[in-house]
Amino acid sequence: MHSVLVVDDDYDSLLALRFVFEARGFTVFVAGHGKAALSLAVKHVPDIIVTDFEMPELDGIQLCERLRCSPALSTIPVILISGGQPPASAPVLWSAFLSKPVDFHLLTEVVESFTVMRLSDASR
Repeated sequence: MHSVLVVDDDYDSLLALRFVFEARGFTVFVAGHGKAALSLAVKHVPDIIVTDFEMPELDGIQLCERLRCSPALSTIPVILISGGQPPASAPVLWSAFLSKPVDFHLLTEVVESFTVMRLSDASR
């Protein structure tokens, strides 16, 4: 069973994303900000992370930076979602970017494609 860590400071978005992934059979971990997400990622090492860009304490880009510095977490694909665009000056440390409002069908297709790629890479 695949696992996804969903990170968003908007409670309604968090619940909607949780519902969408649980309906697809994912084990879902949720966090309301980047610091909590980092702690959960270390504890559970999810197959993929879906995170909002703009959050308090640790935003989506900062979360990506911290993940990429950890050998155990550096290969986890990260889907960054935002109502705006990420800063052009920020290094692209995420695997995919989707605009809000999120098309849940597209999001689940992207997440499932990354989990399949991750499994095929692990079997090599």
